[in-house]
Amino acid sequence: MNKRKKNGLSKGLTNYGDHDFSTYLRRSFALSMGYSKDILKKPIVGIANTFSGFNNCHRGFPELLEAVKRGVLLGGGLPIEFPTISLGEVFLSPTSLKFRNLMSMDTEEMIRAQPMDAVVLMGGCDKTVPAQLMGAVSANIPAVQIVAGPMMTSRYKEERLGACTDCRRFWANYRADIISKDEIEKVESRLATTAGTCAVMGTASTMACISETLGISLPGTASIPAVHADRLRAGEASGILATKLFKKPIRPSELVTEKSVENALRVLLALGGSTNALIHLTAIAGRAGISVDLSKFNKLSDTTPVLVNLKPVGKDYMEDFFYAGGMGAVLRELRPLLNLDTLTITGETLGDRLEEDNGYVDNRIIAKLQDPLEDLGGLVVLFGNLAPRGAVLKRSAADKSLFEKEGRAIVFNSLEDLSNRIDDPNLDVQKDDFLILQNAGPKSSSGMPEAGYLPIPKKLSKNGVNDMVRISDARMSGTAFGTIILHVSPESAVGGPLALIKNGDRIRLSVRDKKIDILLDEEELNRRRKKWINRNTPNGQNRGYDYLYSKEVMQADEGCDFNFLLPKKNNQ
Repeated sequence: MNKRKKNGLSKGLTNYGDHDFSTYLRRSFALSMGYSKDILKKPIVGIANTFSGFNNCHRGFPELLEAVKRGVLLGGGLPIEFPTISLGEVFLSPTSLKFRNLMSMDTEEMIRAQPMDAVVLMGGCDKTVPAQLMGAVSANIPAVQIVAGPMMTSRYKEERLGACTDCRRFWANYRADIISKDEIEKVESRLATTAGTCAVMGTASTMACISETLGISLPGTASIPAVHADRLRAGEASGILATKLFKKPIRPSELVTEKSVENALRVLLALGGSTNALIHLTAIAGRAGISVDLSKFNKLSDTTPVLVNLKPVGKDYMEDFFYAGGMGAVLRELRPLLNLDTLTITGETLGDRLEEDNGYVDNRIIAKLQDPLEDLGGLVVLFGNLAPRGAVLKRSAADKSLFEKEGRAIVFNSLEDLSNRIDDPNLDVQKDDFLILQNAGPKSSSGMPEAGYLPIPKKLSKNGVNDMVRISDARMSGTAFGTIILHVSPESAVGGPLALIKNGDRIRLSVRDKKIDILLDEEELNRRRKKWINRNTPNGQNRGYDYLYSKEVMQADEGCDFNFLLPKKNNQ
């Protein structure tokens, strides 16, 4: 028998108590799949394929998979695809975030358990990329991320349409009786017409850009449209690179560092990117033993301008961003603010990469650092007695006239309560009130859905009100917009201050001072705290993954990960 090897087909042998027998049996079954003995001697590149009939964003993956396989073969490796959980945002109940950690565990364990020398991660829809990166960091074998890419825009009359900022705008108009049922049905069929992720700077696109910034995706690949031939070429190049990593391994632990995470936070702010990305990046960093300090994040935000003119912050779409110069152009503008000595998957530093000529840059879409779209970063974290551990506002997509404001609380104690009462003509609500949603955080029965985008009460929207201050422990889609304060920590379901608010309480918001406070003294808050009863009894969470999730999920400021998945030094 051959001497046992630690790579290729002989890596991570099934334990039968006889290593040589294990090798013999594995080789026999591999041969049963039609492989030659010669190709079985090659390094193995696993391809984590998240294609699913329940994931519209990934419907182009069969073609992309073939491109990745082609690249692995060109690089001299053996490509072997394997399936993992796939998370299609709109097809999951109660919300896809609940299953992100499960997908990360699936990804990590399949990478560990199966014989592969490197892995290509095929993701796209917004929770799939963070799940794959979390799993890859924990497994820590050479990994290359390739994303699905954004869909192309469509048309309705004279307007361009792209899921999903436009879907929210049209739905708001429908709720306000501005457009008819016939019109909203026509819009419905034209919002998403190609393969790919949302066409705006939502969570999927933000995470693609963050992946490229962290150096785990090939340069220039974040924004290539899903249906563009360059997307297939990017898949092929990713396969070639993954095979090269067998000889000169670069592991996720070398890429996800304190410096690269800081770069990624800068990029998030400059993009005016998704609030969700702050949760995901915190979770990815946590798997590498790195903490994201939200106070430090605010300092970065005050020194990082918004540069990218894309919806929901601006007016353009991801395909425009791609043709305008993409992430290369953004990184070059941010160069004075970045840590340039961070490593990338190609073996270059970020600084080395930025020495290359990016070519044409459209400064109408990617602004100059000296002439930004907004002077301050797209996101800001608010603290105060309402959110002792922080709450997030996407200020670049909000109404600045509402930034320094005091208002009366109109409280909805659950998603059901919100749904039942928000359009009640008898609801006591005025445009200057603050809408409050409780019990929609990570430990709630709803699993922290994208419900923070509370609809404007119909009686107000009909009268032209299109924004109000809205506060919750929920999330919102990266495609959404408005003066919406999210991720309030600690959440209602664990007795956080948000749970103590009653109808009529006064709340003060100051974005300038980064403050959000209930205008009650500590004595009154303590009285309410002693009387608080947790009525948020999750249904169906007494077994299986429901049980695990409800017991282990952490708060938003900790990335909503499971504590036991963190490195031991963080898990003691």
